[in-house]
Amino acid sequence: MAGQTNHALRGDYTNIRPDYTVDQDYRRYTAAEQDLWKRLYARQSVLVPQFACDEFIDVLNSLDFGLGIPHFDAINAKLFPATRWTLVAVPGLLPDDVFFTHLANRQFPVSVWLRKPEEFEYIVEPDIFHDFFGHVPLLFDPTFADYLEAYGEGGVKAKGLNALDYLARLYWYTVEFGLINTPKGLRAYGAGILSSAGELPYCIQSAKPNRIRFDLLRVMQSNYKIDTFQESYFVVENFRELFDATSPDFTPYYQELHRRPNLAAATVLDTDQLIKG
Repeated sequence: MAGQTNHALRGDYTNIRPDYTVDQDYRRYTAAEQDLWKRLYARQSVLVPQFACDEFIDVLNSLDFGLGIPHFDAINAKLFPATRWTLVAVPGLLPDDVFFTHLANRQFPVSVWLRKPEEFEYIVEPDIFHDFFGHVPLLFDPTFADYLEAYGEGGVKAKGLNALDYLARLYWYTVEFGLINTPKGLRAYGAGILSSAGELPYCIQSAKPNRIRFDLLRVMQSNYKIDTFQESYFVVENFRELFDATSPDFTPYYQELHRRPNLAAATVLDTDQLIKG
């Protein structure tokens, strides 16, 4: 997604179009990068059956991204008929307004570069593996896909209402680090979790983090950690809940949030409903 970082941006921004898109230029991927992709995929695919939601697992199995770095055009040929979304290649992190505009137009930005071998376990800035493995499968789910479009539309409006921090928290705790309650127990649907070998089992099995029943305003009050495993996760019952939560006009919500305190990531309120794994 859009974001801020204290280090120099990764990726080549020299040939971007006005909407920050670039060509994927598949020929530039080296044999070493293809091998690295396969190893990253193999590592995560072993964990996914135990910890990911069924909607993610079903699409991952049907597309089999493990054969090599995916061609965006080939995925779009399947994705657009399914949910009217397309993937667009971008050099890396995007300005907020550009990112929101893409989502509002059902275009999901995917970074074209892949991490270095020494970043196998952890990477600061999202690369193609995070963007593709973590995000793309749920773009095939119609309800989740509609949620992302509604989020993008809300982001375009939020920029003029001094409310981008609230939208960033919502994205973080749902699209990136969301949990869902299923008949099989808690499962992950957030891309930041699904693409992480360490956090995927941690978010379900560890006794350390809080797992809090999703509440829209509560989520948007909550700060988050970018350099550690999350101290709190928010749990939805289904993707329809996410879509319904983003349907109303957020303007009165922002007015209310401006009156509320920001909460530390580890905060548990008396009104929180804690979910057991």
